[in-house]
Amino acid sequence: MNRRTLILLKTLTWLACLAPLAWLVWGAITNNLGADQTETITFATGRTTLRLLLISLAITPLRRLSPRLSWLIKFRRLLGLFAFFYATLHLMTWVGLYTNFDPNAMAADILKRRYVTAGMAAWLLLFPLALTSTNWSIRKMGGKNWNRLHRLVYFAAIAGVIHYWWQVKSGVLTPMGVTLILAALLLARPILSWRQRRKTRGPVLSPSAP
Repeated sequence: MNRRTLILLKTLTWLACLAPLAWLVWGAITNNLGADQTETITFATGRTTLRLLLISLAITPLRRLSPRLSWLIKFRRLLGLFAFFYATLHLMTWVGLYTNFDPNAMAADILKRRYVTAGMAAWLLLFPLALTSTNWSIRKMGGKNWNRLHRLVYFAAIAGVIHYWWQVKSGVLTPMGVTLILAALLLARPILSWRQRRKTRGPVLSPSAP
């Protein structure tokens, strides 16, 4: 992929990632976020976080399936950082609009409401990944240690999906879509690793017939 195409695709990725925020800002300006604006903001930022996380997690299996898609790796860090950005907006919505920045209310929510506990766990898992999403961090930590740390993204995604399920009312199946996609991505990892090991070993030669 040439440099001009890469710049164009990255620009489009930035615009696509910023679109949900632009929609929220425009809705707030025009007073068009519905009857419960806080709920709209909370849902939009949470949904965008999960979508970006899943897209970033899909990059590795897609690259393994087709070497022609190896260029996708250039977008994984960007998507991951935007996922953390929206996760932080989601968190700050809760901190500012639900608890009014009251530490006691925050602590009570975390202890009493399991969906808040799961959501906080997801954000805390993403936090060190965002901090170390630099070339300097990779050099300092070493590739293997960096990769081990960044596997936490799978646990963050699982915690995020659990947070979603626990937040919706009983019988609501809205989180089913992201759950199935995440399950497929989690299953793809060991399957594709096994497939790669099998290719690396090469074909087993059968003994010659007498």
